[in-house]
Amino acid sequence: MPPKEPPRRRVPGPARPRTGASGSGRSGARPSARRPRPAPGRGTPPRSLRLGSPRPRLRLVSLGLTLVMLAFVARLLQVQAVDASAYAAKAEKNRYLEYTVAAERGEITDRNGIALATSVDAHNITADPKLFTPEDSKAPDAPQQAAALLAPILGKDVDDLVKKLSAPKSRYTVLAYRQTPQVWKQIKDLKAVFAEKASEDKLKGGPGANVLAGVLQEPTTRRVYPNGDLAAGILGFVSADGKGGGGLESQLNKELAGEDGRIRYAQAGGRRVPTAGSSEIPAVPGSDIELTIDRDIQWAAQKAISDQVAKSKADRGYVIVQNTRTGELLAMANAPGYDPNDLSQATAASLGNAALQDVYEPGSTSKIMSIAAVLEEGVATPGTHVTVPNRLHRGDRLFKDDVDHPTWYLTLNGVLAKSSNIGTILATGQLGKTQAESNQVLYDYLRKFGLGKKTGLGYPGESPGLLARPKDWSTSQQYTIPFGQGLSVNAVQAASVYSTVANGGVRVAPTLVRGTKGSDGRFTPAEAPEENRVVSEKTAKTLAAMLESVVDDREGTGTKAAIPGYRVAGKTGTANRVDPVRGVYQGYTASFAGFAPADDPQITVYCAIQNPTKGSYFGGQICGPIYKQVMEFALKTLQTPPSGSEPPRLPVSFKPGE
Repeated sequence: MPPKEPPRRRVPGPARPRTGASGSGRSGARPSARRPRPAPGRGTPPRSLRLGSPRPRLRLVSLGLTLVMLAFVARLLQVQAVDASAYAAKAEKNRYLEYTVAAERGEITDRNGIALATSVDAHNITADPKLFTPEDSKAPDAPQQAAALLAPILGKDVDDLVKKLSAPKSRYTVLAYRQTPQVWKQIKDLKAVFAEKASEDKLKGGPGANVLAGVLQEPTTRRVYPNGDLAAGILGFVSADGKGGGGLESQLNKELAGEDGRIRYAQAGGRRVPTAGSSEIPAVPGSDIELTIDRDIQWAAQKAISDQVAKSKADRGYVIVQNTRTGELLAMANAPGYDPNDLSQATAASLGNAALQDVYEPGSTSKIMSIAAVLEEGVATPGTHVTVPNRLHRGDRLFKDDVDHPTWYLTLNGVLAKSSNIGTILATGQLGKTQAESNQVLYDYLRKFGLGKKTGLGYPGESPGLLARPKDWSTSQQYTIPFGQGLSVNAVQAASVYSTVANGGVRVAPTLVRGTKGSDGRFTPAEAPEENRVVSEKTAKTLAAMLESVVDDREGTGTKAAIPGYRVAGKTGTANRVDPVRGVYQGYTASFAGFAPADDPQITVYCAIQNPTKGSYFGGQICGPIYKQVMEFALKTLQTPPSGSEPPRLPVSFKPGE
């Protein structure tokens, strides 16, 4: 049997009225299982669901938003107000690059406008080290890879390049200065290859590493010397940083260099951003310098001295060619020389300008000044008799001439023609009542001829030579200085002495620069050189006639310098040489100096060779031919007409008893 339903508990409530005959209101009837829901609006209202108050939640959210906004405001204040300048500078540094725009260096030309030194387009190879960091390059060893690629192209050490590329705090470094366009093209081609590989790698999902993206370039110029080693001693060279490193390039660096400009531009990823704007201060090109040098005469002088130095196995030699009237140097040649286009092949000894920086005892070419003093002071004439013994005892020494000889009976002209040391000592001894007075007179003339002081060229490293004051002359110097030992000169000083005689006794300071041409194309002549009279015109003409005897007379020592069709005045020199290293006399200095045409002087040529070790060491034998070769070329180049008269042929000797 099914279980009985438990009786329901009756809930007391109000009595309900019975209803009709339906039976539902019948007494004792079973109540319905579901209580009917009261009709809306009638009886007890239904129970409603009540929510919590939203105000606490709103307050919490508002507080959170306020704190966030306060943090943003504080950060903005820091960035835009407190640290604004620092962040702005950092942003600018990361975005903009600034570099120097090198001014175009002025040309150096010869007197005819032919370029001796000029500039061509070049590139400074630079880099942005930040672009070589792992983050930017996408390669952990970008500096090492880039250095290995660039080193053989730039000719630089790999380790040095790695150091320069591994400086992420820097945004700029120079890897190599003044590289040719061909070098930059090689690098640019490599950059293009690596950029293409990086793009392909990125498309495949790789990092897209590019180790050369940070390699850049700056346009600049590179110094070149079209004639190679020609006039290198005069011109000098330009160092790697673009400044004059020697010679006129150094002396006139300010005029040649001009003023550099600057350019500033935006960049991203190693590339310039053209739309971001840029600023530029344009460079001002340097001035062109026109020299007094004639390129062709310089070539002839340089070839002649180079050949003879090699033939004589000498240490070095120099040739000076000067315009006797203007003082302009037409050539200044040194041997051995160097090529300023390739300093790696140059030696330290050849880098300077030996014609101005070497000092040496001139020997007999110096006798012209002693004879000039004797003539100017009126103590002798070209025909004055001078008896020259084989030996002469003076002070603590016994003096002799270059060759042993019986007693010579010479005129003063003959003393010069035969280059007698003893005869010169005897003649200059007449300059004063005492030897001390004679020394002082001679010293004064030597100074007026330009000895013991710089030439006036202002050339870097030039030596003034050595000429002690008379009170400091030793016992032997009193007698050696008259014939060119015990004092020192440079080659330009020695040439200037003969130009002074050729110019009627007026010394015109040597010059190397004719003028400058600025960026506006206007030519500005150089200042006129200083002039001063040393001896009278009469004395100068007499000296010129006496110097002709050296070349023209059969007894002269300079016959190898004779030039057909021209009257030539000159003087030989053979001096004991002081070894510059050991400081003792060793070897000889051979020289020859003179001018032509002797009757209307136009050009002076001076030659000196240091320590010839093969063949002759006499000046007349090895320098006389050089003088002739260079003088002939110069006379032809300058279209100098031949002499129109015969030389005076002054007497060289006399007979005893006459």
